[in-house]
Amino acid sequence: MRRKESETGSLPTPWLLRLEFDDLVERFFGEEPMVFGRFGRIFSPPVNIAENENEITVTAEIPGMDKSDLDVSLSGEVLTINGKKKIDHEEKTENFHRVERSYGSYSRSFTLPCEVRQDQINANFNNGILTLKLPKSERCKKKSVKIDLH
Repeated sequence: MRRKESETGSLPTPWLLRLEFDDLVERFFGEEPMVFGRFGRIFSPPVNIAENENEITVTAEIPGMDKSDLDVSLSGEVLTINGKKKIDHEEKTENFHRVERSYGSYSRSFTLPCEVRQDQINANFNNGILTLKLPKSERCKKKSVKIDLH
């Protein structure tokens, strides 16, 4: 994707080069969330964490996987999402045969902002979206106290 001049404004040349490089990488590898490791591309699912007064919601995009490939755990205030990605694609015709395989595992860990009620966690995996609802413990919920002025 080439950026318009109106999007880049008067950025210094090094920043323009960085934006062009990012665009080139995105066009080459696509938009699948990848990071580069020692041995090539590694899958790393994007994760959103939201918090309100009563709970913490964690949403991870993990397309093309089955829930049996996922392992979600909570140890203290550290939430960990582990998974194994295994994709086999075979295409065969009379004069052509192609087999592509992609294997790998990933692990993402997050320190939650407070203690949660482990016995009330709700986990759902549907259409490649992992959603975790983590209710906050009572002592973690913000309480407001009216202060009298003298």
